[in-house]
Amino acid sequence: MPSGAQSPQLPNTLTFSVGTIPVFGDLILSPMEGFSDMPFRSICREQGSAMSYTEFINALDVIQGNPRVLKKLTFLTAERPVVFQIFDNEPARLLEAALRLQEFGPDIIDVNMGCSVRRVSGRGAGAGLLRTPVKVARIFRTLYRELEVPLSAKIRLGWDEESRNYCLIARIIEENGGALIAVHGRTKEQGYGGQADWDAIGEIKQAVSIPVIGNGDVRTVADIERLKTHTACDGIMIGRAAVGNPWIFARRDREQVPPGEVQEMVSRHLARMLDFYGEERGLILFRKHAKRYLSVYPLSSEQRYRFLTTESPTELAQMLDLIVP
Repeated sequence: MPSGAQSPQLPNTLTFSVGTIPVFGDLILSPMEGFSDMPFRSICREQGSAMSYTEFINALDVIQGNPRVLKKLTFLTAERPVVFQIFDNEPARLLEAALRLQEFGPDIIDVNMGCSVRRVSGRGAGAGLLRTPVKVARIFRTLYRELEVPLSAKIRLGWDEESRNYCLIARIIEENGGALIAVHGRTKEQGYGGQADWDAIGEIKQAVSIPVIGNGDVRTVADIERLKTHTACDGIMIGRAAVGNPWIFARRDREQVPPGEVQEMVSRHLARMLDFYGEERGLILFRKHAKRYLSVYPLSSEQRYRFLTTESPTELAQMLDLIVP
């Protein structure tokens, strides 16, 4: 580790439990499509993320044997507890997919009830499930009876401002076997716009006895403490703010991280991407991370273009030496 780098102190005391699964720590990387793969999850875990959620997995892909699913299911032992997140709008398909996924050894299976993109929510999956509380009850009751691992959910506050049924949904999840609820403090219609409603997260925490994870508008270390104090939630889930700043899980804001440590992290992250995906695909997929890692530095348009289009990991490393002071 370079001079000036700080080795994160990972928690060794129990923070909360998901059924029988102990969780040590109160900060968690959010499941994000295209970001929460094994290389990035492992980086965040080393910095202090207490659980590892996979990218969301289509139940149909699991049932039909789509080979792309296997990459999403790959995890390191050091990442545990590991959560496989699945989505669909039909209880029978969710059960079949969950039973198959259980064979890959997750600690927890999570039902996605928060995805707001049209191709998911528009067919009644993801946040679309919030419109059908009776179906939510059937899904959780069915999965709880059949699965051997704890069951959790990630939800939003409702479909829109006229249907903010979050407390009802939270109670249904708990009453039908759910062991943890993660809450993004926005409705489906809000997407990622507007302001997250932390009061609503606090209401859910008061309404149920299972652990509640708060999510939304956490960008700095100060935001972590404000959300915990405001809601009394058991943990904080961090998504977009962690891209380019995995140090937030060590409770360090980006401006606290010296350039040498940034350089070491970028190199390590790139190496894991190349190893996991192969050189060509790994480099392409790493570009979105590189853009965020380097967003704080004054790059010329030419430097930015070269950095984000190079097809050579060696050239990228050489440019990194020039960009990071």
